[in-house]
Amino acid sequence: MALSAEQGGRLAHLLSQHADRLTNRWTEIVASSLRGRLSRAELARQVQELHRALVDAGRQGVSDLADEHGGELRAVLSELSTNRARQGFSATETAISVFACKDALLELMEEEKGDDTLRDFVAFSALVDQMGLFTFETFVRARESLIADQAEQLLELSTPVVKLWEGVVAVPLVGTLDSARAQVVMERLLQTLVDTGSPYAIIDITGVPAVDTQVAQHILKTVVAARLMGADCIISGIRPQIAQTIVALGIEFGDIATKASLADALRHVLRLTGVETTARRPRRES
Repeated sequence: MALSAEQGGRLAHLLSQHADRLTNRWTEIVASSLRGRLSRAELARQVQELHRALVDAGRQGVSDLADEHGGELRAVLSELSTNRARQGFSATETAISVFACKDALLELMEEEKGDDTLRDFVAFSALVDQMGLFTFETFVRARESLIADQAEQLLELSTPVVKLWEGVVAVPLVGTLDSARAQVVMERLLQTLVDTGSPYAIIDITGVPAVDTQVAQHILKTVVAARLMGADCIISGIRPQIAQTIVALGIEFGDIATKASLADALRHVLRLTGVETTARRPRRES
């Protein structure tokens, strides 16, 4: 049952006439469901904004949330949902904040006892149901966007490109190397090579638990891309288990330098750059 213009007017009048009582009761109901996870002042502010938007919607004769005059109400609901998603609330907790309006208003309408009270409440309930569904959908979109942003940030943090010294950078890989992460590794490595003008890059896979055909192909593509930028790559962290797997899979790294450990790779690069790597012996006391 849609909310008619006449019903919207009566609703707006009722909401305005008992504004303080309604918003206080509404806030009280929502506060009990949130168990103190949101300050009373912040919760009261959110309820008051929803209350004002509902009053304006009723005065403008909004019968459906999708109406052109429902823009302000949708905006308030969107802001509520987005903020709750960022604050770690659930979609259910957010929707309850909207549905609680029914309980608060019902207490008032039961006192009115008019001929149209039941019909008005049913029509109003339909509008609140639309608001709750809209809140739920907006919350889900906001949470998905937040998760995607966090995943991207974690991906960047998990693929650091470190400048060891002038002309040498390193990419220490830890964890599984999938297609998305391999793309980030390649992009960050190439950008660092451009920024630093480094002719050498060490790709350390000591922290990669296993190397299969897919992982090897990702590494090889990164090496080829770096060579196109004029940089040579050295792959370090080839443990015995990984070496056996690479041989069993028939993967060939060709003329790409590979080392068992990062220390070996560093010594190799030092030799290439002409830096002495003689170990310093401890002095004997006479």
